[in-house]
Order: sequence, then structure tokens, then C-alpha cells
Amino acid sequence: MSGSIFNLLATEPTWFWIGVEIVLHITVFLLVVYSCLNTRREATSALLWIFVAWSFPLIGPLLYLLFGINRVPRKAWHKQRADNEFLTERLLRESESLPLVYWRAVHETLVAEPTDPAAQSLNNTLSPILSDYPLLGGNTIEPLVDGDATYPRMLDAIRQARHHVHLQTFIVWNDAIGREFLDLLAEKARQGVTVRFMFDSFGSMGAVLSPLFLRYRHVPNMQIVGWTQANLLKRLVQFNLRNHRKIMVVDGERAFMGGINLRQENLSRPGAPAIRDYHVAVRGPIVQELQYSFLRDWYFMTDDDPDVLLQQAHFPHLPAVGPAMVRVANSGPTPDGMEVIAQVFFECLIAARRQLFVVTPYFVPTHDILQALCSAARRGVDVRLIIPKTNNHLYAGLAGQSLYEDVLKAGGRIFRRRDPFMHAKALIVDDTLAMVGSANLDVRSLRLNYESNLIVYDQGYIRALKQIVSNEQANSDELDLATWQTRPTSHRLLENFCYLLMPML
Repeated sequence: MSGSIFNLLATEPTWFWIGVEIVLHITVFLLVVYSCLNTRREATSALLWIFVAWSFPLIGPLLYLLFGINRVPRKAWHKQRADNEFLTERLLRESESLPLVYWRAVHETLVAEPTDPAAQSLNNTLSPILSDYPLLGGNTIEPLVDGDATYPRMLDAIRQARHHVHLQTFIVWNDAIGREFLDLLAEKARQGVTVRFMFDSFGSMGAVLSPLFLRYRHVPNMQIVGWTQANLLKRLVQFNLRNHRKIMVVDGERAFMGGINLRQENLSRPGAPAIRDYHVAVRGPIVQELQYSFLRDWYFMTDDDPDVLLQQAHFPHLPAVGPAMVRVANSGPTPDGMEVIAQVFFECLIAARRQLFVVTPYFVPTHDILQALCSAARRGVDVRLIIPKTNNHLYAGLAGQSLYEDVLKAGGRIFRRRDPFMHAKALIVDDTLAMVGSANLDVRSLRLNYESNLIVYDQGYIRALKQIVSNEQANSDELDLATWQTRPTSHRLLENFCYLLMPML
């Protein structure tokens, strides 16, 4: 009987199998629709995913499964649960005579308050958004431009390490600079220094597919971990959530952070200048916040013993060393971190009264941030947006171009930085506040990536950063509204098409 049924099915007309495919397609499509409607998200994004799921059978729903679903807020075993567990462990260790009593002392005695009225007002606005990250005084912060200035300082700090080096990056490449860092870290590990190295598996895919990490598998005291939220063993199938942070902490005493990855293109070579990018070197109590940020991510990926991660040697006593008041702004696709940096951007833009410098490689902000930027320009704020003239991601560059006219019509000025490519991110508000870090002014950084920025109140640092940004402007071509409006219609259509796709990317 079973053989006759098989033969019958095998000889059925083509329309039978077409019918099966149609039923399957409609069923999967309805599941995608249910998922989109069951989660509050922007209408544009939801409609685009529904359109893709219907228009591209099998491929569309598969893309939605991999890139469209944000499961982090729903699943207890995702990042938020790990963060809460790690916070509980930290609080347990803040009692007298326990390892993190100094952490508590820092938060009680070094919380700072700007004296300038404008800075004070802006800080009061940001404090509820960043309630877990106090503004800490007593720091020094130094701007570093490109790998030419940054890598030697980081490598020298590693050479001087006595107890541990914690290094986190979005991209490490199997090239000369990637190998130099890893070789030096391995050397220090063999000397007894504990090395924890974390990279983003998506951003570092070239290194993952190469034999780079195999060279360091058996080095004592050295752990290398790839960040991913696509892990079938943990029922994680989300490829779209990436850790974009770049942080290095040495002995809990000094730190480096910003936007520079570990890749050869960040170094100048004969005939090939380094891409433009910013990093900072910091000392003082704020190092503890960056240390905790790293360890929290490490705990999520490794489940290492909190007694080891939250030991006193990772949080040594750090005296006040300078005048800078600094606070961390962390964000990511978790309930506590969702759009935190986007909210900070928004509040800074609407607080500006005289001048705004915005430096970003990818200008595809949320609608609210775009309107806040245009509103600042309309009320007379000197708004200057500095972006690369040629973008390394074609679709992101074209999507951003679709918004230039809005900024120019509002009275803002746009400067397109000539080659080399500019990957820098910075914000300066009224010579009062500066923000620097890993977050781009695009939808991915503001909503999907795990990002870290520093908010700085320090006149010396702001002056130095402003000079750096002014140099970018001097090497840029200013965009004229009348000229921009004469670009071909085909360019405008392509820009608008790329902008439509941004909610999916």
C-alpha cells in the first residue's frame, strides 16, 4: 500500500506540488506577519520585512529569522539576564572588607557636578538616562587620532602590564597589526599576565576563517573569545546583534577606548595614509566603569566565575589624577540599554544653543535625531556635520545622502571629508560637552549594536578635540544646497531606495 501511495504522489501533476509550495509559503509568511505584529517596532521596518517575506519565498523568511528578530528582550537567558546576574554579584561584593568596597566608595565620593550652568543643566538632563553610570571626576583624557598615534600607546601599555590586559574590539584582522597585538599579548601571558581578548565574530569574520587564532590556543593565561549571539547550543539564532565596542583596560589603572579597530588600514603606509579615526587614552576613576563594561560582556559570553572576574585586582584604588569629569554611555538591544545613546544624542542636540560639531562616517539617524539636528539649525545654532566624501559602505553612504537636503534646508552646514576615508565619531556641544566612542550616527549603532561612548566635561579635552575636528573641516568640501539639488534624478532615486532599506540593515 505504501509503495502505491508513493507512486501515486510521484506521478501527480505539477500543480499538486505547486499547491503544496503555495500552502507552505503562505504558512511561513503568516508566521513572519505574526512575529512582526507581536513586537512593537517601526512601521517601515515591519512592512519591509513583511514585503520581503512575501516576495522572496523561503529566502525572505530565512533572512527575517537570522536578521529581523530581536529576541534579546524576550529570552531570560539573553544578555539582560546575564547583566542582571553580574550586577547582583557585584553588589554582593561591595560590603565592607569585600573586594569591591572601593567601587562603592568611588561612586559615593567621586561623583561630580559641573560648575558651568549650561553643563550642569545638560548633565541633569542626561543623568536619568544614564542612571547606572555616574559622572565621575578626577580623570585625565587624551585624544588620539588614527592608529599611528593609538597603536604605539596601546602596545606600550601592554608591555608595561603587570597583572592583566582586557582587550575588546569589533574587528581584528589577520594582518601585521592584528598579529603584532596578539603576539605581544601571548608574550605577556607567558610571563604570567592574565590576558582576556574579545572580538566580534561577525566583524572579524576574515580572522575567524583564517588560522589566526589557532596560533594562540594553548598559550597559558590567555583566553580568546568571539562575541556572537548566534549559538545553537544556547538557542540563539540572531546574527544581527553585534558588539561594536573597542575597549582596552590594563591592570585596572589605564584604559583606551573609541572607534579604532585592530587592522592595518588604521596605519599610514607609503602612498596609503591611515583612515581617519579617533580613540582616547584615559586614567582615573572612569577606568573602573570601562573595566566593568568589559567584564560584563565577558561574563555573558563565558559564564566565568564572578569571584574571578570581580576580584579586587581588577578594581584597584585609583586616585584623582586630573580635572576631567567623565561618564560612560553604554547601549545595546536589551531592555536596559535600548537606544540609550540615541537618547543622549537627542538631548544634546536639543540642548545646543551656539554650536554643534557632529562627526560620523555613516549618517542615517533616526527620524527624531534628524529632526532635532534640523531644529537646532533652524533656531540659529551653528550646525556642522562632517562626513566622509567617499563611503566604504555604498548603501549607507547613499542612504545618508538622501537626508542631506533636509539638513541644508534647515540651515545646517555639511562638510564632506576628502580621502582618506573618515571612520571617526565625535560630538561637541557649545564647547560644553564632548562625546566620543564607538557609536555611529546610524540606525545600526543606535538600535542594534552594543556600543560604548564617553561623555566628557573638560575644557582642555574639548579644545583639543575641536581642533582635530576643525582640521577635518579644513580638509573637506562644503556642500552647497543649490548645487546638491541639481544632482541627477537617478542619483536621488537610488539614495531614497537605499534609505528605505536601512530599517532592515
